[in-house]
Amino acid sequence: MILIVLPAYNEAAGLPPLLHAIRQSMDESRLAYEVVVVDDGSSDGTWDAIARSATEMPIVPVRHEANRGLAEALRSGLQVALSHAAPTDVIVTMDADNTHAPGLVMRMLTLIREGHDVVIGSRYVSGARVVGVPFHRRVLSYGASLLMRTVFPIEGVRDYTCGFRAYRASTLQAAFAKYSESLISQKGFSCMVDILLKLRTLDPIMGEVPLILRYDLKHGMSKMHAARTTVDTLALMLRNLRGR
Repeated sequence: MILIVLPAYNEAAGLPPLLHAIRQSMDESRLAYEVVVVDDGSSDGTWDAIARSATEMPIVPVRHEANRGLAEALRSGLQVALSHAAPTDVIVTMDADNTHAPGLVMRMLTLIREGHDVVIGSRYVSGARVVGVPFHRRVLSYGASLLMRTVFPIEGVRDYTCGFRAYRASTLQAAFAKYSESLISQKGFSCMVDILLKLRTLDPIMGEVPLILRYDLKHGMSKMHAARTTVDTLALMLRNLRGR
């Protein structure tokens, strides 16, 4: 089974087309699936959008009454997904703003079946495209990628921050068994780096597939504050360097 985790905050506009695309992709591939959607204290009708889609496809809704941030929304979603998953299942995380194409999940599954434990949708491998992202954001993201690859190299990984990932369920189960709640201890968008740095201690086989990031399909402003995320990521790196 494929369990797709979507942390969502004020995504009433972007979430319905994404859920429709997920349903279409999964049905075409004849895959058993569930979508765990975490409404992280939205105020724009996201919960109603989830409820409408739940009448048409297998959705497990999770609601935070107040906004807790991406890290806690992701943790809630992963824990619910793991409670539904067998060790051989695959758990996929995606952004809920319709910038990630669900069709890429099929390529991720191929790598999982070939022996990978973690597969990342990457902006930095041949065939990747980034559409609609401001230039300064692209420079910051690429700089972070170069820095992470230099300081904390992980074989098979170039994109440390993208949230579009597929995990073998048994790998996440082992990670939560080792780290418990602290598997995702970093606040904000730097939690994606935090997860990878902790997973690397389990020595999983990681790989990447080329991502087409469609920022031009995003509704509304980005919720990621680039400067804050950069500072948080640098602080995370320093803590990990001291802990070596």
